[in-house]
Amino acid sequence: MSKIVVLGGGESGVGAALLAKHQGFEVFLSDQGQLKPEYQQNLLDAQIPFEQGSHTMEKVLEADEIIISPGIPEKSPIVKEIKQKNISFISEIEFAARYTQAKIIAITGSNGKTTTTLLTYHLLKEAGYRVGLAGNIGHSFAKQVMENQHDYYVLEISSFQLDRCFHFAPDVAVLLNITPDHLDRYDYQFENYIQSKFRIFQNATSHNTCIFWSGDPVLLSHASSLPHQAKLRTISFDDSKADMLIQNNQLKGSSQFHLNLEDAPLKGPHNAINMSAAILAAEAVGISAESIHRALKTFENAPHRLEPCGTWNGVQFINDSKATNVDAVFYALNSFKQPIILLIGGVDKGNEYEVLDDLVKEKVKGIICLGTDNKKLESHFGPICSSIFSTDNLEIAVKKSMEWGQAGDVVLLSPACASFDLFKNYEDRGNQFKAMVKMLNDGK
Repeated sequence: MSKIVVLGGGESGVGAALLAKHQGFEVFLSDQGQLKPEYQQNLLDAQIPFEQGSHTMEKVLEADEIIISPGIPEKSPIVKEIKQKNISFISEIEFAARYTQAKIIAITGSNGKTTTTLLTYHLLKEAGYRVGLAGNIGHSFAKQVMENQHDYYVLEISSFQLDRCFHFAPDVAVLLNITPDHLDRYDYQFENYIQSKFRIFQNATSHNTCIFWSGDPVLLSHASSLPHQAKLRTISFDDSKADMLIQNNQLKGSSQFHLNLEDAPLKGPHNAINMSAAILAAEAVGISAESIHRALKTFENAPHRLEPCGTWNGVQFINDSKATNVDAVFYALNSFKQPIILLIGGVDKGNEYEVLDDLVKEKVKGIICLGTDNKKLESHFGPICSSIFSTDNLEIAVKKSMEWGQAGDVVLLSPACASFDLFKNYEDRGNQFKAMVKMLNDGK
């Protein structure tokens, strides 16, 4: 009996362990941290041995194949030892895809992938398809494959997951954009990150549909890496031959699909791209324009993505905590015409902030840096923003934004950085921001 070792006991790891046991493998799970009680119970119920608090390398290296959490970087000591032993190690996505006949729509990109994934899932579900939501969002892909209740899956895929995908070939692959992100995981080499994202296309054939924004400068500069053997579907702001053209506040499809963007559930040019990608993906699996139009009217985006969270004395507060890289902030700033007070900061991931300069000069009346180390932000934005304030305290940051704000202004939490210096994750950051706005608003 072949032995599978799963490294990481989170949602994806436990799901992978359950599927591996279901497929007849001998399974062992190892996590350097502590497993949630519910995950421990899942493993106990399935009679899967596990350890927590450390990795016993002798047991790990007995594996015929290892399924590794995307949170474990390639340069970690445990990965180096696995490589020295020439043991195959893959992602949950790669493993689970082996055991399903369902059609898969996989979506990646530096920005917009969560919104696009949720909308695509919504379009399929509202059309009556038996569809699962997984990857970087929802429940474990592997566990859903084991339960075998879906004919389609919509997967949000990160670069970390793609790094350990080798034969994964989604029926519909979407690459929204590539901008510098997670460079700390890629030796601060943008090209390494680019190649990681392009892995979503690596096994595409004439049977696969590949969707991308043709105006993305990185995709244009790497055009030779696009899967020209596949069915290519493009999104553009100026190419009339594109499969989805965004122009004059209209979204026009080559299949005669037409949408007035004023009536769309998502606002801003970046969301027009996201909607276009979701619509093309839905069309690729046979959903009609009529069904898509009907479903668009009922879509609600996930929290922490340009989420309104209160108004105080005419000042609107927006939670965009999911904006953990510079380009996400660029899109957020472009979504508002009102004067903006920008809350930015956290754990810098090798960010270059120059791309924001013109928008900051045009739209931002004040910047509040929120993090344990704000020197880089202060140094960069100090010369171009007349009002800049630094703190490591969320309450102080929100109070300062209220002090600066005037009726008609927008206070935008769009950090450009990871959250781990002051918060558990971006959801915790966004939730605390919303709670703080409510508390201070109620106390006015």
